[in-house]
Amino acid sequence: MKAKIKNTATAVALCLAASSGAAQAATIGDTSVKFTGYIKVDAMVSDYSDGTIASGSVGRDFYIPSLTPVGGVDEDPQFDAHIRTSRFRFATSTPTAEGDTINGVFELDFLVTSGGDERISNSYTPRVRHAYLTYKNWLVGQTWTTFMDVGSLPESLDFIGTTDGITFARQVMVRYTNGGLQIALENPESTITPLGGGGRITSDDSSVPDLVAAYTSKQDWGYVKVAGLLRQLSYDNAAGIDADETSFGVSVTGKYNLANGDDIRFTFNSGKGLGRYSALNAANGAVLTESGDLEAIDSTGYGIAYRHKWSDKARSSIMFSAFEADNDATLTGMAVTESTYSTRVNYLYSPTKALTVGAEYAFAHREVEAGLEGDMNRFQVSAKYAF
Repeated sequence: MKAKIKNTATAVALCLAASSGAAQAATIGDTSVKFTGYIKVDAMVSDYSDGTIASGSVGRDFYIPSLTPVGGVDEDPQFDAHIRTSRFRFATSTPTAEGDTINGVFELDFLVTSGGDERISNSYTPRVRHAYLTYKNWLVGQTWTTFMDVGSLPESLDFIGTTDGITFARQVMVRYTNGGLQIALENPESTITPLGGGGRITSDDSSVPDLVAAYTSKQDWGYVKVAGLLRQLSYDNAAGIDADETSFGVSVTGKYNLANGDDIRFTFNSGKGLGRYSALNAANGAVLTESGDLEAIDSTGYGIAYRHKWSDKARSSIMFSAFEADNDATLTGMAVTESTYSTRVNYLYSPTKALTVGAEYAFAHREVEAGLEGDMNRFQVSAKYAF
């Protein structure tokens, strides 16, 4: 009975901590529990030169390079507002009898999920972002791919910022870390363009996990991370296709610190069959050939961002990123994305540490193999309360 009362009191304490923004740690038995996150409200006006993005599409919530419309009719600008990127994070720490520590993380947000509609409820289904444990040098569970570098992402009102030039994924893995070295086996998934185009095949037919190795070198001026990816692209269906193709790539990212708190953040990735890892799957990993084999698609992405501090409470970032795929158009068809780029500039102000408001302008361009092009102009404002 006493244990039940204690656990109830702990849960109440966590809720009060979340509402007050102070003393967010509590203890349940030997386990320390911390609750953090933020509430973020976004509003944006988007204008597309050659078509539109349908209501309910994820491209209305944040920038996805492959969704910039091309070849359509110019329509009026669209206004959208949401709280989808708001997130809640539980972190735990449990000491062991041997003097080590087991740490756990469980995090939710509401992005890229279904739920209510904008007509009445505007409700969203929560989704799991991270769920993993760490023990000694090991991490097991779902989190950012080892091929990605979160630290190189700019401070942007958009969900990502330099989207065209990054590697991005969250997935289940087992990772070993020793100093700056990381080696991981991660959950595989193949994205394949059918012969002639016309859609995307998402295949879970790989027989081996993706292998990622990375090394981060930290210096007084900042850091640089070099990562390599080796994986198997696979497709096996009832029509008699049973094909595999080796995919590999490299990523170089980092941050260079300047005077007065300014910095430059950079990303570069290139490879054969990167597919879903690069630019939010702007190009697939491979295309089916006439003989039923897989041909990997080469791609390259890069980005750079400069962050300037106007004062202790105000800062701005200007950023540019680009992506290019080397499609064999005789196999993929002419409707697949050939290249994208985007640039954005913002101003953020924090009247107090926990609160940030800001405005951001973004321009994006996309071209497909047929030569059709389209632009996006987007103005976004946000308010964020972090606790």
